[in-house]
Amino acid sequence: MAKLPPFPGTTGRRDWRTAFDAIRKLLANGDDTTQVFRIMRALNVGNAPRNYARLIATSDGGRLASEQVELAARLGDPTFVAGFAPGTVGGAYRDFLATTGYSADGLVEVSQIVSEDQVQHPYAWFGRRVRDTHDIWHVLTGYKADESLGEACLVAFSYAQVGGLGWAFIGGAAALKSLKVTHGTLFAKAVWEGYRLGRRARWISGEDYERLLAEPLDAARARLGIATPHAYLKAQRELGPELASYLSTRGDAVAAPERLAA
Repeated sequence: MAKLPPFPGTTGRRDWRTAFDAIRKLLANGDDTTQVFRIMRALNVGNAPRNYARLIATSDGGRLASEQVELAARLGDPTFVAGFAPGTVGGAYRDFLATTGYSADGLVEVSQIVSEDQVQHPYAWFGRRVRDTHDIWHVLTGYKADESLGEACLVAFSYAQVGGLGWAFIGGAAALKSLKVTHGTLFAKAVWEGYRLGRRARWISGEDYERLLAEPLDAARARLGIATPHAYLKAQRELGPELASYLSTRGDAVAAPERLAA
């Protein structure tokens, strides 16, 4: 695979001081989503060129990179989302939005802290592509978006899929803290399972998402090699809602402790 140049204006050095400050704040309040983006910016050095190179090496990647569709605009269009049949990935995504109250625009808004993500550059476009499909990954994997456990598992799955030390830092920290909070290993085992399932699955970031959304959900999961997360379901069942969302400072549910950037 070709090695591409770094993102213009970046130093190539990881900012560990910022990362540790942000993870401390995030673990104190899992609803403080801006800390996720601080961690990503501090630690995901070199991740964008590697993933963009991987994309354009795929059969559809050249076309996707050339078209540079902004998925946030598509997914934020109610008419577009309403057009998918029940039972499809798009239909399940539509149900997800209705159930959670989340939106593609919400991910865009919270990501503004990462200034590099807003520029007109192929790497930035790829980062927005990962960000904007985050909730589709929730639908595909079955990890809930309104609990710490589901988010931590998807963080681990995402690290396996797209790399970036920031993902590993967040998922590992959440799993380690869970050992003390939950007095057991169910949470941590589910996070580790998320990583393993992400390693086994096909590279989802190379998909044509507009085509994927029209695909039956079960068929898409089978084609992509996304297996049932048994350890996650066990942890979710045995921990119960309160411990499954231990990172949240709210009494109801968490606001996605890694609603993210690539």
